[in-house]
Amino acid sequence: MNNNGYRIVVDAGHGGSDPGAVSGNLREKDFTLKAANYMYNRFKELGVPVAITRDSDTTLSRAERLNTMRNTFGNDSKVLVLSNHINAGGGEGAEIVYPLRTSSTLPKMILEEIGNRGQIKRKIYQRVLPENPSKDYYYIMRETPNTTALLIEYGFIDNKNDQKKLENNLLDYVEGVVEAVSNYIGINYVPKQDDVNIIDSEYIVKSGDTLYSISKKYNVSIDDLIKENNLESTVLSINQVLSIPRNKSNLSYTVEKGDTLYKIANTYGTTVDKIKELNNLESDILSIGEILYIPEENNIEETDYMVYQVEKGDTLYSIAKKYNVLVNDLIAINNLSSNILYIGQNLQIPRDNIETNNIIYVVKPGDTLYRIANNYNVSVSDIMKLNNLETTLLSIGESIIIPNNNSDF
Repeated sequence: MNNNGYRIVVDAGHGGSDPGAVSGNLREKDFTLKAANYMYNRFKELGVPVAITRDSDTTLSRAERLNTMRNTFGNDSKVLVLSNHINAGGGEGAEIVYPLRTSSTLPKMILEEIGNRGQIKRKIYQRVLPENPSKDYYYIMRETPNTTALLIEYGFIDNKNDQKKLENNLLDYVEGVVEAVSNYIGINYVPKQDDVNIIDSEYIVKSGDTLYSISKKYNVSIDDLIKENNLESTVLSINQVLSIPRNKSNLSYTVEKGDTLYKIANTYGTTVDKIKELNNLESDILSIGEILYIPEENNIEETDYMVYQVEKGDTLYSIAKKYNVLVNDLIAINNLSSNILYIGQNLQIPRDNIETNNIIYVVKPGDTLYRIANNYNVSVSDIMKLNNLETTLLSIGESIIIPNNNSDF
């Protein structure tokens, strides 16, 4: 793989007799070692020349650490030194420190990707020696004069919300660093295939939430929620962070280049709003490699509903008339707050209301209208007319009505 001349030194901050920041039984050196080993292996997988300062819980002198940073790959701007750390001091979120000699481009990219994976983005900044403002405060920057050296703080070890995030989502944040660096140096970023094993969903408790309401929302048991979060009580507090155990009956999807929430929702026969709700998303922005959970109840092959995609000119009345269902039932089934529809919106239609002389078919990979029509001995135009289709393009998971050959259609 062409790495455009870049080489990477991964640093696990502290180690051995130096625990770094400590809070209770949590030690910075343990988090940084976990992060660094993961990062090192990921860059190896991506074909980038990479070294690591320590891969076990060993004590490194300043000279030993600097020797790896400065001498392994030389000392120029295409040597990226990524020093992994955990903050302390009661704040919350991720920070990136970068040297006086470099631009803010890469640290901004890294912080953005960590933020895309659910961590609060605090700031990027530079820090100078009080006695000499022309020099960097941190020795990994000051004493590696020509490299692009960054100090990455993933969160605060003494903040309760960050503690939970660091314990559950640290490697996901590190993957964000890997993606940002890959994009910066111009190599093809390939998401880790088993990212789904790294993280569970995370939910921030809101006013009115109960363990029961959260368990219903994510289709998990209250007992599993209690066990996953080591809860001693069922009483929740606003802004409390809960880890949601993965429900194996829910599909997981890894975001790929070119994906949008609308495209994914359309593929799986669900809605953007339902995917956002299940994954606790606040925006429609996705990151390549991000793991999304697809609600089981929207798997149209296993429900009593077909999915209809709203087209230009549709109204609730026209759809209700077409499928022999009441407007009020459509509103209730789809949890609509108004009669206003938008093009591309997915509506669930009770299958029982569709005439029994027709067949409901769920589009599968490789299907075309011609192939489906041929299999059921009907014409493409009849399928298009019955389903109000303007083009022959189909989406995987889409439900279409096949006219029965014995009907009068």
